[in-house]
Amino acid sequence: MMQHRSVRQFTPDPVDPELLSTILDCGLRASNTGNMQLYSIIATTQEPLRSELSKLHFGQCASAPLWLTICVDVARYHQYCRINLCDEPYGNLLWFVSALVDASLCAQNICVAAEAKGLGFCYLGTVNYNTRQIAELLQCPKGVVPVIAIAMGHPAEQPRFSERLGQDAVVHSETYHVPTDNELIASHQVRDNDPFNKKMVEENGTRNYCEIFTTKRYPHDLNVNVSRDLLQFLKDSGMWDF
Repeated sequence: MMQHRSVRQFTPDPVDPELLSTILDCGLRASNTGNMQLYSIIATTQEPLRSELSKLHFGQCASAPLWLTICVDVARYHQYCRINLCDEPYGNLLWFVSALVDASLCAQNICVAAEAKGLGFCYLGTVNYNTRQIAELLQCPKGVVPVIAIAMGHPAEQPRFSERLGQDAVVHSETYHVPTDNELIASHQVRDNDPFNKKMVEENGTRNYCEIFTTKRYPHDLNVNVSRDLLQFLKDSGMWDF
């Protein structure tokens, strides 16, 4: 786990179905809210769906032989409720957040198991940018919202070892400690002084690494527009009833 690297280039070899079943079972054993497992996993291995998924993730990981799209899913539990003549009370923010946590725990178990078996993967946050289109492509019914996307397969590269903030930045003892400016600067040196990141600053003509995020990768207007689209999709999916 301490040697994790994000893999974006894969060999054409498919993931063995038995191996896939094993790592998915590891995901299903993850902790979850009330043991309700309000998520579903869509495993995509065939064309043209794989290529269409890559396009919706802005062309990333096009060589991946396996795509796992993990969805918040209250539709299945609501159907279970109807069969048992019960209310259907889970289409709201509380249960979207609960199911999102459950889906994340499941995804992490899957990823740890996959790396233990020699597979590589890349988590793609772009699932939040084209949520409606991905849901339509994968024929998700109302109450099913894609929230996590993982491209997976046999690595065809040895990617760089990405830096991570240390415990001095993210771990708090007993209660939350608001860092001083000097403490924050010191804890972020691992990121700001990383050679790869410093090269990105130079190539983008920004003042510092932080500015790459605020003006290039995740600027304000993009955040607002994506948030607006995502919220509308959640409303359309029945996940915002409050």
